[in-house]
Amino acid sequence: MGEEFHSIIKLMTGEEIFALVSVDDTGNSPLIILQNPLVMKAVNSPKGGFLKVRKWIELSDDDIFVLGYDKILTMSECKDNKLIAIYNNYLSTDGVEIYPSTEFGGKVELTDKMGYVSSVEDARKKFEVLFKINQEPKEN
Repeated sequence: MGEEFHSIIKLMTGEEIFALVSVDDTGNSPLIILQNPLVMKAVNSPKGGFLKVRKWIELSDDDIFVLGYDKILTMSECKDNKLIAIYNNYLSTDGVEIYPSTEFGGKVELTDKMGYVSSVEDARKKFEVLFKINQEPKEN
C-alpha cells in the first residue's frame, strides 16, 4: 500500500470529494482507499463566500471506502493547509460546518456595510424628506 495523502477527486458521476487517500496496487487493478470522504461545496451569498461541508455518503457509519480507477475522472493531491484544516476540524467536531472562505477560522471583520449604519430617528428624517411626509401642502 502506498503513502497516505489528502486528495480532491472528481468522479465519473460528476461528484467532487475530498479525502485522505491511499493507493492499493497489489492486485491486478489498483484500488483507491478513501478515508472519511467529504463533499466541500463553495456557496456564494451577499454576505460572502462559504464552504459547506458534508459527508460523501451521509447515511453510512463507515469511514473507509474503496474505489476502482475506472470510477475516477481525475485526482489531485491537495497541499492547501486551509482545506486540510477544514477537513480535520469537520472530522473532530463530527458535524456540518460552514466556513467563510475569506477566513477559515470562522471570523469575519466588521465593516460599515454590516448592521445598522444610522439610528431610527435619522432614517425617519431621511424618509420624510424623500417622501415629503409631514410637509405643508402648497397652496395655488
